[in-house]
Amino acid sequence: MSSPGWGRRRGPRVVVTAGPTREYVDPVRFLSNESSGRMGFAIARAAARAGCRTTLISGPVTLETPGGVRRVDVVSAREMLAAVREAFEGADALYMCAAVADWRPARRLAGKWRAKDGGSRRVSLELVRNPDILATVARRKGERLVVGFALETGSGLRRARAKMARKGADYIVLNDSSALNARRASVRILGRDGSRRELADQGKDRIARALVKLCVER
Repeated sequence: MSSPGWGRRRGPRVVVTAGPTREYVDPVRFLSNESSGRMGFAIARAAARAGCRTTLISGPVTLETPGGVRRVDVVSAREMLAAVREAFEGADALYMCAAVADWRPARRLAGKWRAKDGGSRRVSLELVRNPDILATVARRKGERLVVGFALETGSGLRRARAKMARKGADYIVLNDSSALNARRASVRILGRDGSRRELADQGKDRIARALVKLCVER
């Protein structure tokens, strides 16, 4: 899906990912998380308003596409990776805001999983690791801007900085579980240059504008 005006823009080309991914066990069950997609959609909206040519790659959410934004809908982590690779090929910046499932079932059943019919009180589900989209794409980013996100249940500063270095991002946006499915959040924007900026209890639109400035000012 796309909105009028994207092709006429001349600003930076920005890719934003948003929402959860779903990893199906069978036709009716899947592994996922609580991500609403609001932060990613806010970044896409702010980028478009700042004059960026913006592509939004979204997992399954119920949010409307921001004006002036080209939208690509995906479901699984592997679908998102393919879409990000294609979109980032000609882009200047990536905001990897999606809450991508780390694991997926080793195999997807063609029919409904009927483990309970055997009477067992416990079952095991074999999982395999999903591709790391941020690390995969950032390897070849060159001088392009890459912003990642880290959700931690504790302070998480050390882990967030380690993640930034390990995955090759320029910035990591650190938040906690209170940001899930919420309209406001508290974040710390950590830079590879050692910078640190805190935005406490702010609306996601305001946080998004601060993040888009990282690209526009660059």
